[in-house]
Amino acid sequence: MKHLQNLTETYRDFIKIKLGPLKFALILNPEDAEILMNGTKFNTKGVIYKFLQPWLNEGLLLSDGEKWHQRRKILTPAFHFNILRHYYAVLLDKSNDLVKKLKSEEGKSKTDLSPYITDFTLYSLCESAMGTALDKDNSDMGIRYKNAINKLGSYLFYRAQRIWLHFNIIYNISKVGRDQKKLLNLLTTFRNKVIAKRIESYHDGKICTGLLNDANDNDLFLTKKKRLAMLDLLLEAEKEGKIDREGIHEEVDTFMFAGYDTTETTLQFAFMLLANHQNVQDKVVEECNRIMSSPDRNLTMNDLSQMKYLEACIKETLRLYPPVHFISRKSDQPVQFKKYRCPPGTNYIIVIHELHRRSDQFEEPLEFKPERFLKLPTWHPFSYIPFSAGPRNCIGQKFAMLEMKLAISSVLREYRLLPVTRPEDIVIYMDMILRSKEPICVKFEKRNAK
Repeated sequence: MKHLQNLTETYRDFIKIKLGPLKFALILNPEDAEILMNGTKFNTKGVIYKFLQPWLNEGLLLSDGEKWHQRRKILTPAFHFNILRHYYAVLLDKSNDLVKKLKSEEGKSKTDLSPYITDFTLYSLCESAMGTALDKDNSDMGIRYKNAINKLGSYLFYRAQRIWLHFNIIYNISKVGRDQKKLLNLLTTFRNKVIAKRIESYHDGKICTGLLNDANDNDLFLTKKKRLAMLDLLLEAEKEGKIDREGIHEEVDTFMFAGYDTTETTLQFAFMLLANHQNVQDKVVEECNRIMSSPDRNLTMNDLSQMKYLEACIKETLRLYPPVHFISRKSDQPVQFKKYRCPPGTNYIIVIHELHRRSDQFEEPLEFKPERFLKLPTWHPFSYIPFSAGPRNCIGQKFAMLEMKLAISSVLREYRLLPVTRPEDIVIYMDMILRSKEPICVKFEKRNAK
C-alpha cells in the first residue's frame, strides 16, 4: 500500500504496469473511473478476481452477463425496505448483546475491537440475511471463519504478485495453494452449516414475497422459523428451478464474505476515529439524545433515519477507510480515457482508496470531517464510491448502513470511547479488504460515570 501511495503521488491520475504478459492500468481520477463503471459496457471482472473463484465461484460478485442479471433479480427483494424492517429486530438484539459484552472492558487501558465487532457482524448477518442463529452454538467457528477469510485475502495478493503462481497446476501444489485448500474446506463447512440450519426450519416450503408491499402484516416475522431471510429467497428460487444448489452455495459464500467482513472493518475504523475526535463523538451523542424521547427505550428505525450527523460520520469513515479499496475490470476492446487510449486485454484497477483522498475533490482530504456530508456534494460523483457505483453497486448497502448506525449509536449511548490507536498509527496492508496491520484499540469508559 505504501508503494501504491508513492506511485500515486508521482503520477497522480493514471499508472500503467506490466506484470509478465499482463497489462494493468491503475485508475486514479473520477472521470476515468466513470467511463468504466457508469453502464454495462465494462462489467467483466479483472484477472485478479479469478483467484477468488475457488471460493466464490460465479456468485453475484464474480458473475457477469445474463447469470449476473438473473441472480441480482432473485436477491434484490431481500433488501427491500419492508424486509429491512424485519431484519431490524435481529440487528437491535445483536447491538444490545454487543453493549453487554463490552461491559467486561470497562476501565481497561485498551480493548482490541476485533473480537467484539467480529461476533456482532458475523452473527447479525447469519441470523438476519441467512436466518440462522449461530451464536447459540458454543463452537469457535466464528473466529476460525474470520481468520480463514483474512488468510485467503493475503494469499490472493501473494499469488497475484508472482506470475508463475497464476497457473493453477503450479499454485495447487505450492505450500500456499495447499494451505488455501484447507481454508476453503473450513469455509465450506461453515457455509453448509448455515444452509442446513435454515433448511431445518424451512417447514412449509414457501415464503410470502407478496408481503413485500404490506407493511402492516407482521405475523410472518414473529418467529425465527418464519422470518423472511435472503437465504429463503434462494431456497424458493431453487424450488422454481431458477437456481441450483451449487448456485445457492455461491451466493451464500459471496454474501458471507461481502456482507460481514466489510462492515466489521468499517466499524473498527469508525470507533477508532470517534475515540480520537471527542467533539465529533459528543455531537453524535447529543443528536441521539435529542431524538430519543427516553434514554431507556430501544432505538427504532425511525430514530436512526433522523440521525443525519451519525450517518455523515459513517460516510466520512468510508471515505478515509473504504473497506473495498479497489475494483477491477477487464475489457477485450480498446478503451478511450480522458488522456489515454488503452489496448484490448487491459486489466483496470480503480483505486478507491486514492480516489477518496484527492485534494482536488475533498478539502483537507486526510482529515476526519463528517460535516462535509451534511452539505451538497462538491466532488465528482465517482470520486466517492465506497459501495461501488453504476449497475454493479453494492446490493446490501442499505442493510450495512442500518447495521452500522445501530451498532455505533447503541455503544455510544452506554460508553465514551477514548483514544488508544490513533490514525497516524494505522499501517494498511494489501488485502481484498482494507486492513490495519496492527489491532485497532480504544478504551471504553462508562458514560456518565462519576
